[in-house]
Amino acid sequence: MNARTRNRSGGTGRRVVISLIVTVLLLGGLAGAGAYLWSQFGTQISLMMGWTTNDYEGPGSGETIVVITEGEIGEDIAASLAEADVVKTSDAFYELLLAQDPAVEFQPGSYRLKLQMSAQGALDALQDPANKMQLTAMIPEGKTVGQTIELIAAGADIPLAELEAAVADPAAFGVPAGVDSLEGWLFPATYEFEEDTTGAEAIQRLVDQQRTVLDEFGVAEADRERVLNIAAMIQREGGRIEDFGKVSRVIQNRLDQGMKLQMDSTAQYGMGQHEDGSVWSTDEALSDDNPWNTYVHEGLPKGPIANPGRDAISAALNPEAGDWLYFVAINLDTGESAFSANQEQHDAAVGLLNEWCAANPGKGC
Repeated sequence: MNARTRNRSGGTGRRVVISLIVTVLLLGGLAGAGAYLWSQFGTQISLMMGWTTNDYEGPGSGETIVVITEGEIGEDIAASLAEADVVKTSDAFYELLLAQDPAVEFQPGSYRLKLQMSAQGALDALQDPANKMQLTAMIPEGKTVGQTIELIAAGADIPLAELEAAVADPAAFGVPAGVDSLEGWLFPATYEFEEDTTGAEAIQRLVDQQRTVLDEFGVAEADRERVLNIAAMIQREGGRIEDFGKVSRVIQNRLDQGMKLQMDSTAQYGMGQHEDGSVWSTDEALSDDNPWNTYVHEGLPKGPIANPGRDAISAALNPEAGDWLYFVAINLDTGESAFSANQEQHDAAVGLLNEWCAANPGKGC
């Protein structure tokens, strides 16, 4: 995989804009205007002036696992490293990649890395064979079946086609009668496999672990698909674990009142638009008449839209007390959401999101 597949443009235009803004600020423009401009471009200005850096310094500390899957390019890997807080920003790592000659080639697999490393340190670590974990797959919460088997294929060196064939027959793994997809049933965790582990055996490991967790919570077999259905929405919608119980309450309150759930995550899943990380759904996705779209259909979606973890399952079973009917993310960096009991409060919260998006272009809005 070539780490230099994509290029960037527009740098000159940004420098001109930033220079003009600096000029306005130095000339003592209106305080309100200056504050607004700074909220939008302060980070870029600080970087340009050398007041701050988009890169960590030093070798880092702690430990995490980052998975590189087949077909990922430099931008994808940079984004994964930034999301895991291995590097400070994806730009720092990606710009370093673009400067490499010859271009860096990455091997799929699971890599044991430190947190808050310099971009150069992270690049060196990814090139060190000692950091590549053998036959290990780290599955984060909220991944779909398709994303999960890609991670298993990369980490456990099992052919993706073999895994695809395995998940095509959910009944083979002992899920409740009538369940026609393993979505929701592949428990997210870090797994170590043997050299001769087959695709079906790997999938059975994940299903068995999900079943064990459901047993721990005392979920009856007849209720398991419903619990996973709700937990999957909580996992995808709740930006912070501490909000999971509130998201669960919104779902329960809406179901109790006969309101459509109107969860963007379900509309995006039904249209296959769930991987871009945006909080906004297209008009096409919101109106599409597929069985997962809770903007069109009342009640729960057809089935789970992702694989939830322990916290989301717990929240599905234990909604926090409250009268909330709406919620919306208002800070995509921290995952903070605002919860509202009526439309007026919700509209005000959406205004906060719009303000955040205006001040933070290119961050998922």
